[in-house]
Amino acid sequence: MTYSFSPLIKRGDSPIVLAQPHGGTDVPLSIWGRFSTVGQALADADWHINRLYDGLLENASVIQTPVHRYVIDTNRDPAGVSLYPGQNTTTLCPLTDFDGQPIYRDGQEPSVDEVEERRAKFHAPYHEAIAEELEHVRQKFGVAILYDCHSIRSRIPFLFEGELPVFNIGTNLGETCTPMIEQITVNACRCDESVKTVVNARFKGGWTTRHYGQPEAGIHAIQMETAQRAYMFEQSPWAYAPERADRTRASLKSILTQLEAQALAGSFSNTTLRR
Repeated sequence: MTYSFSPLIKRGDSPIVLAQPHGGTDVPLSIWGRFSTVGQALADADWHINRLYDGLLENASVIQTPVHRYVIDTNRDPAGVSLYPGQNTTTLCPLTDFDGQPIYRDGQEPSVDEVEERRAKFHAPYHEAIAEELEHVRQKFGVAILYDCHSIRSRIPFLFEGELPVFNIGTNLGETCTPMIEQITVNACRCDESVKTVVNARFKGGWTTRHYGQPEAGIHAIQMETAQRAYMFEQSPWAYAPERADRTRASLKSILTQLEAQALAGSFSNTTLRR
């Protein structure tokens, strides 16, 4: 592989860091040619995730990866350990899409060595950027909140039954942040009574949330998985729907502004953790 990679970093001046691991659509040509028609559809991106969050909190740092999750999933354990044992899910370098269909043409799947090469080139730099920014923020404000931005199609039978709620909040059963952060997020979502919000249901927080969420060290992490019907059309060409998005953005803005205000006020320091 000769693809040159670096994460996209916007450094802000806030205790909030927005991570966006699945918004990228870049695929190295050497990999693209090995994809099946299913893989080349790139259907499982977190389409428009940057646009959805753009401007909601002007001072927040934003860290994105430009590569598509079919190349490597930067929200998976780099050791390849499943986050949801016993449930259908995708792997570090996925072999199937969210419908269980093969991403690669027969015999073109990545070898163990290639998976490791992709981890070093794509996964590691993204997480080095997150770790560096979280430490920078924590040193400046005494606390850092990693808010992991995700979206997904509303109906994916291979991964979950029925229709996904609009707002799916993950804190790994309360382990990755102080209870107040979880509660602020839940309350802001539930202000819109027309949509459903769940906490630690199908999505409990991916590797990013679980890895960085260390409340006792002043670093909190929370994942927001938003059903894509709330801001876009869920079929190719995956168009953005501004009117839907504006309503959803209002809820997301409320979350982020409240979290920032409480963090700056020192509300998340020396808090009692729920276990």
